[in-house]
Amino acid sequence: ILFLLSIYFRYWIQEFWTMFRLHSSLSDSMEQFQDLVRDQGQERLCPLLQTKWINDRHWSQKPSQRIKANSSKKRKVSLLFDHLEPIELAEHLTYLEFKSFCRISFADYQNYIRSCCMKDNPMMERSITLCNGISQWVQLMVLSRPTAQLRAEVFTKFIHVAQSLHLMHNFNTLMAVVGGLCHSSISRLKETSLHVSHEVTKVLNEMTDLLSSCRNYDNYRQVYSRCAGFKIPILGVHLKDLISVNEAMSDYVEDNKVNVQKLQALYNHINELIQLQQITPQLDANKDLVHLLTLSLDLYYTDDEIYELSYTREPKNSKAPPATPSRPPVVVEWASGVAPKPDPKTISKHVQRMVDSVFKNYDHDENGYISQGDFEKIAASFPFSFCVMDKEKEGLISREEITAYFMRASVICSKLGLGFVHNFQETTYMKPTFCDNCSGFVSQDSTLQHYVLICL
Repeated sequence: ILFLLSIYFRYWIQEFWTMFRLHSSLSDSMEQFQDLVRDQGQERLCPLLQTKWINDRHWSQKPSQRIKANSSKKRKVSLLFDHLEPIELAEHLTYLEFKSFCRISFADYQNYIRSCCMKDNPMMERSITLCNGISQWVQLMVLSRPTAQLRAEVFTKFIHVAQSLHLMHNFNTLMAVVGGLCHSSISRLKETSLHVSHEVTKVLNEMTDLLSSCRNYDNYRQVYSRCAGFKIPILGVHLKDLISVNEAMSDYVEDNKVNVQKLQALYNHINELIQLQQITPQLDANKDLVHLLTLSLDLYYTDDEIYELSYTREPKNSKAPPATPSRPPVVVEWASGVAPKPDPKTISKHVQRMVDSVFKNYDHDENGYISQGDFEKIAASFPFSFCVMDKEKEGLISREEITAYFMRASVICSKLGLGFVHNFQETTYMKPTFCDNCSGFVSQDSTLQHYVLICL
């Protein structure tokens, strides 16, 4: 009997190890059972009951390669935002979203129900960070264009991306994209709205109706329930459902008995989300484009910084007529206030992968250089413009230079200034400046009316 019990417990520990991570009392019980096994002279069974290894195991236990990026050279995909079709962007955003969604375990949902927050729940926090990152990226890509006409073109492109996401039943990313387009930093752009067609505005209003929080997201729930096969839900809506069930039903009923109906209701809600992870989408994701998008979504700006850019593009005293108002969807509360936590190691890994992809696609001579024109097009695919490159060869950019460029820009835009060695700034005027970290005098190298600052 002890042998059979030990085999059973071993299976329990290996398959549901997260439960032991969340409840230390389970590990204590296993240690007590080991004492019983030793007392019965069956010490050889004790290795089957070990739980100490659980504390060394990383939370991201679930395999992320449910859908594989295509690394074949047969399919050529542009890495330039302006050249990408909306369906391509939608597919690759869905690829990233599904990977993140699949990492959330049954225990993660249970932990969220108990705590009602993201503390000690890194997989769920990562999903929130991705959602917020996509929403910010949409805003920044629109605001990165210097003219109202170009901003309207990017706005229209993201509307088409939203339509593709809707057809793919990726509602979580759809909420992020539409939320970005309806953000007040974008909706206030009156001059830009003049270049947006009525058809595009109509589609946006239809999307906001679909995602509206009215009647507890009734429009979304009806459409979602009719979707068969692959679909990614608006996670925040379903998390609120879990919290509602947990608060509405008591833990115990009469005679201090466990409320089995509550446990069944919670299980049904969570199991529905877990089962969706088993339905793999039919996507042909390009690994190089995945790397570029991953680095783009690493960036983080505060609302104040985004508004500052918005007012720079179109000041308050703009003479354009009022824009046609759209009804912005109410982004669920669970996604707000969660700032991404990038670190230099992760940023460096994402930059290196992206640079490898760039040179694989644009270094045709395989000499370690790409053209200045290709670099400028690639840099334009990111919602920032950091500095002018200090080229080793006229008209050519080396691997080291492009790596340094994106490392500097990504570190600064990701709010990792203290984790970086020096401050790098862009300026168009002359003044004595000192580095905050090394206190060295900063010299200015004039290039194409910009100045790249170098610490001495």
